[in-house]
Amino acid sequence: MNAPFHGSRAAALRDPFAAFVCDDSTAELLRPIAVEHGWAPEKVNRGGLRNAIQTLSVSASPTILFVDLSESGDPLNDINALAEVCEPGTVVIAAGQVNDVRLYRDLIASGIQDYLLKPFTADHLRDAFANAQMIISGPRASEANADKPHVMAAVIGVRGGVGASTVATSIAWMMGDKGGRSTALLDLDVHFGTGALSLDLEPGRGLTDAIENPSRIDGLFIERAMVRANEKLCVLSAEAPLNQPLLNDGSAYYQLQEEIRNAFEATILDLPRSMLVQHGHLVHEVHAAIVVVEFTLAATRDAIRILSWLKANAPQARVIVVANRVPSGAQEISRKDFEQSIERKVDVVIPFDAKVAAQAAKLGQPFAKIATSSKLNQPLGQLLTATVATVENPGETGEDGAGKPAATAGSLLEKLNLKTMLAKKPKLEKAKAV
Repeated sequence: MNAPFHGSRAAALRDPFAAFVCDDSTAELLRPIAVEHGWAPEKVNRGGLRNAIQTLSVSASPTILFVDLSESGDPLNDINALAEVCEPGTVVIAAGQVNDVRLYRDLIASGIQDYLLKPFTADHLRDAFANAQMIISGPRASEANADKPHVMAAVIGVRGGVGASTVATSIAWMMGDKGGRSTALLDLDVHFGTGALSLDLEPGRGLTDAIENPSRIDGLFIERAMVRANEKLCVLSAEAPLNQPLLNDGSAYYQLQEEIRNAFEATILDLPRSMLVQHGHLVHEVHAAIVVVEFTLAATRDAIRILSWLKANAPQARVIVVANRVPSGAQEISRKDFEQSIERKVDVVIPFDAKVAAQAAKLGQPFAKIATSSKLNQPLGQLLTATVATVENPGETGEDGAGKPAATAGSLLEKLNLKTMLAKKPKLEKAKAV
C-alpha cells in the first residue's frame, strides 16, 4: 500500500473496486452503493480480511479495497499482512466492531484510509468512498497541471513571537484561494507547531510518523497524512509529546519536500529558525525565503545573521523581508534605522491589528481571510505576488541583498546610538546658538 502512487496509471491497469466482508448484511449494504459508483456488485466477496489476503496474493489489487476486520483476532498485524500482498496505490477502507481510539490511530498510521465502526449506514459508506476517490483523483502538480511551475517558499521568523506562523498560514491560504494553486503547508515545529491549530484542525500523526519512519514516506503516505483545510489547502503539522524528542538526520524532511512537490502546486514551509542550524538543506531548493521581522534591537541583530546565512546557503532563493505586526506608534528601532542596519529595504510591512488577529483566532481562520481592510489586504497581496513571481517571473526578483556578515550586538547598538546622536546634533547646535 505504501509506494509511489499515480492515480491515472493505476485506474487503467486494475479493477476500480473490491470488497471482502464477513456477513450478509454488510454485503447487502455495499452492493447497491457499488452500483451507484458504476462498480460491479459481484466484486463484493465473502471471507473478510483472510480471503482478501489470499485473493490479492495471486491477483491484482483494486484501486479501492474494502475489508471487514470483524473476524480478525489481531487487526493491526493482519492489516500489515494485507500490505505485503497489496500493490502500491491501493486505497484501503476497513470496517470492524472494535471501538478503540488507539486501534483506529494505529490502523490509520499503518496506511489504511479510513476505519468504519459497525454498524454503519449507507451514508457512511458513501462518504468513505468519496474521500477515497478524492485521494485518487486529487490535484497533482506533475500530472494535473505540468505547465504551472511549482512554488516553494520558506517562512522564517527571526525571533519568537514575530508572527511567522501567522504569515505562513496566510500565504498558504492565499496561494490556494487567490493564486489557484493546490498548496501544502508544512509546519516543521513538531512540538509547538500552530499550522493546524490556527485553521481549527487536528494535526494528526502524519508528521511524527514520517520523522520516525522515513522509509514509509511516499505519495500515498502524503495523501493520507495531510489534513485538508479546504479544496486547495492541506496541512501537515504535529503536536508531538514534550517527552518525545524526535532526532533524525533530516532525510525525512527532504523526502517530505520531494513527495509534496509531486503532489501539490505550491509548498509553504513554516520553518523554525533553529532548523536552519540543524537542517540547512531544507532551503537549498526554495524559490522564496520570507524572513519575518520586527523593529527591535534583537530582531535587527538576528535579521542580519539570518540574511547573511541565506546569502551563503540559499543563493538561489529570493529573500523577501516582511515586517509583521507593526504598530502605528513609536518603534524600539525606526524602520529607516532597521533598513540601514540590515543594508536592504523591507519589502512588505503588515500593520498590527489586534481586532483582526483575535477574530481570526476565535474563528479558526487564516489571518489573511479575516483581514478585509485595504491596509491589511494590500501588503498581504504584495507578499503573494512577490512569492509567485519567484517562479513565474524569475528575472524580476528585485533586491537580492541578503545582508552583510553579521554584526555583533555591541557594534549594532553603537551603530544605532550613533545614528540617534547624529539626528539630534543639528537641533543641539541650533539650541546652543540661541
